[in-house]
Amino acid sequence: MPEFLEPTERERILAFTKKNELVRACELRRLGVSGTAIASAVQDGILRTASRGLYLSQGSSPEMYVELAEIAKRYPEHPICLNSALAFYGVTVLLPRAIWIAISASCWKPQSASPPVDAVRFREPYYSEGRVTHTIQGVKVTMYSIEKTLADAFRNPKLVGLPVAIESLRNTIEYGLATQMEILRAARKFGVLKRMKPYVEALTTYA
Repeated sequence: MPEFLEPTERERILAFTKKNELVRACELRRLGVSGTAIASAVQDGILRTASRGLYLSQGSSPEMYVELAEIAKRYPEHPICLNSALAFYGVTVLLPRAIWIAISASCWKPQSASPPVDAVRFREPYYSEGRVTHTIQGVKVTMYSIEKTLADAFRNPKLVGLPVAIESLRNTIEYGLATQMEILRAARKFGVLKRMKPYVEALTTYA
């Protein structure tokens, strides 16, 4: 009988990334890939860090990422927000037809036909707080953190849709992109603790 060798951790990563451009650390761990192997894959360029626990596979250039980078270069002062941020973090399957950016209450609405943008007015402190920076296609892209984005989604259910907000919250918890404490802290800070807490507790209880 021939002896079949178990694939190495790197081989598991390479096999998975052939079919998946967006890669979550929790998915690789389920395949028996250690954190050390993931870090090594990032160092060797097999994976690119998108955010905590979320990676892009080597050579991936989905249209959405190219458009995010283009808009970030054009409007660097305006953070990516709401549906576009949720899609970037990989917690919703809903891909917006335009790139959603936040603008201050007094700012003129930016115009862009290609790629199209949807500008949403955020008053303070919602506009300035909770920003993080990711590198996409070599471009520094400012957007809101996943915790802040979830709070914004529940704060703006008419724009995002409550089912999308709940789906995104569920996936954030499942994928380990933010802890219960981090999500609730952001919910409190941005005024939606009472609205979000029952969902967070239910999802973490039955996770």
